[in-house]
Amino acid sequence: MPTISHMLWFDNQAEEAASFYLSVFGDGKINSVARSPEGVAFIVDFELLGEKYIGLNGGPAFKFNESISIFVSVDGQEEVDKHWNALISDGGEARRCGWLKDKFGLSWQIIPKQLGECLGNSDPAIAGHAMGAMMKMSKIVVADLYQ
Repeated sequence: MPTISHMLWFDNQAEEAASFYLSVFGDGKINSVARSPEGVAFIVDFELLGEKYIGLNGGPAFKFNESISIFVSVDGQEEVDKHWNALISDGGEARRCGWLKDKFGLSWQIIPKQLGECLGNSDPAIAGHAMGAMMKMSKIVVADLYQ
């Protein structure tokens, strides 16, 4: 049976990135690291929040861009703050509407389930307020989604 993994191309930081992501989310593991004869990591096979990833140290030919991101659904402001702050630490940068780039340049979306609930509300005033509030935010502030 086929399996799917997410391949992430790094310059030379795949092992560092995998360890960083595990420290941020605390749920996962590094399964294996294939190394060159010199001992440098080439491929890092890891799991994060139940998803399989392969980090490839492929050199500087390709960089991450916003056409790919990792969407993380969380519950409430405490979880938003915890993961958002950890991912932008040490050189990451905030973007708009719940997006950020980590210190490796990978885009993430840290989105509380409350955003979906508000945007999908059958009352157009509630949904509209949430949309307007989100469009002004970088990190999502759950309390500001409500009127």
